[in-house]
Amino acid sequence: MRSTFAGLNTMVKGIQNNQLALDTTGHNITNAATPGYSRQSVNSAATNYQERPSLYGDVLVGGGVDPTSLTRARNVYADKQFWSETSAQNFYKANKTNYDKVESIFNDSKQTGILNAMKQFYDSWVNLSNYASDAASRTAVLTKGNNLADRIKTGAKQIQDQIAAQYDEMRIQVQKVNTITEQIARLNKNIMYAETSGAMANDLRDQRDLLVDQLSEITNVSVQEEANGMYTVVSNGMTLVNREGRLTLEMSEPINNEEYGITDYTIRIKEAGGIGYVPQSGVLKALQDTIVQDKGYIDHLADISATLLTTFNDIHKLGAGIDAKATTWMNFFGQNEYTEKATNNHFNGAQYIWNVNQQTGERWLERKGASVLREELPPPPATPTKHKVTVTPSAVADDTKKMKSMQIINELKVADELTAPGGQNLIGARQIADASGKKVMPTPGTGIITYEYDIANINGTGDGTMAVELSKLFNIDQASTMNVAATLYTTGLPPNVTQSERAVSTNSINQYYNDVMSRLGANAETIDKKLKQQDDLITQITQWRQSTSGVNWNEELSNMLKFQTGYGACSRMLTSMDEMLDRLINSTGVVGR
Repeated sequence: MRSTFAGLNTMVKGIQNNQLALDTTGHNITNAATPGYSRQSVNSAATNYQERPSLYGDVLVGGGVDPTSLTRARNVYADKQFWSETSAQNFYKANKTNYDKVESIFNDSKQTGILNAMKQFYDSWVNLSNYASDAASRTAVLTKGNNLADRIKTGAKQIQDQIAAQYDEMRIQVQKVNTITEQIARLNKNIMYAETSGAMANDLRDQRDLLVDQLSEITNVSVQEEANGMYTVVSNGMTLVNREGRLTLEMSEPINNEEYGITDYTIRIKEAGGIGYVPQSGVLKALQDTIVQDKGYIDHLADISATLLTTFNDIHKLGAGIDAKATTWMNFFGQNEYTEKATNNHFNGAQYIWNVNQQTGERWLERKGASVLREELPPPPATPTKHKVTVTPSAVADDTKKMKSMQIINELKVADELTAPGGQNLIGARQIADASGKKVMPTPGTGIITYEYDIANINGTGDGTMAVELSKLFNIDQASTMNVAATLYTTGLPPNVTQSERAVSTNSINQYYNDVMSRLGANAETIDKKLKQQDDLITQITQWRQSTSGVNWNEELSNMLKFQTGYGACSRMLTSMDEMLDRLINSTGVVGR
């Protein structure tokens, strides 16, 4: 039986429901600019019916309205797409930033880059070939050689600094991950407690999803929601957040990398006994990848340096200086270990050797000792002119040390003997030839190299033949340059190790450098295009998300008017019913009093 005051109760429910909806609309409007906020709405349902008798039986009369839930508008599929693509977007962004920095290091548009120094060094040798006896031309060769070595070292040092900065950024990002996962775990707990009554903790859920947005920028994440409302966040097989628990990322102890002259680090899981964590996307993945890329650019500079220390030196050794001894077997770059023994024609030399393990791909430079004996032939006449040079392997300091990457670059400098006072006369610009003018080439023996020459057959101080041969290395490939003599150390090599390949392969030094720069430019352009495509995709996904969860002002204002009108209508209906009951109670039933 429907009560007398049922109508009042129905209108009260209507007023309460419209008031709740109006409050929710106000909450939406005030949070329209709040990051991560999702539009909320009241879900209502008609109250259970009440029975009332009628002429043809009972009728079921509605009892008004009750709110069933207050939910947020959220597209879970769009969220997962956003988290996945955001990782890729930030991966490309971090890569682009690194390429921009590396391109600025190798900026050859100004007259301060390595390419310019290489050209000036080449030009100095060309000039020396024309003015071989000119002291200024010889000094220019030494100056430009030192300038090239300095530019290479400066570029490598700047890349080292870039790698150090990337590790600093990696440490910051690891700290961010730990902060975010801690907050997600705490929100998991709060959401579970808040929803034990069956309500939805919408604002807390928005905060948690915003944290996942931020985490997806740093690394790849996969999110699963459990029945109790908690999130499980997995990254690369590692469960970073599991209900109220989480894993902690940390940087490893410093790893001294002598090869590149830097300090390396890895990312580890603290609670897993230091097991390594390898992200698959995001900023962390980009930082790890770009560090490897930057090491590769140091390797390229080391290849150029190794070629100068080996092939360039080996050709220079076969030239003669304009000093009284017509000195030969002298390195232009690096060290000579030029320590004369008891006699003036016997000294310790040094030879740089490029090694390649064909099986493992390992490449390194070695500095080996050599005992150099210069003899006068035949038995000394009054004015000896014939000389015999015998080079025999011998041990010197660091005889077996492998030099790689930055170690090779640090070895690159113009030899001290050449930069000493009068050392410019030792530059081997003259060609050693026999009486017919044929080049005298060393003959390899059993671990020994010998060659003979007659000072009388060496052209005058104006000869720059070897300067021409040295200049060819910069612009002409291996097939068109001088065939350098075999190295001393051809026996006792490890398995699969060869000493015949040049560090820059068969290319010229200039071509090798330009190829590296061309690949750098092409890779940077590719990343730019991928980033633009990813930005467009993220814009589309963001709009997709916003179409569901974003606050639309026009829609909210329309809702405000609707709920305001509903509230007013229910209030007016309540007033009418109150007037009816007042008439019934106070103005009837007075007959017979």
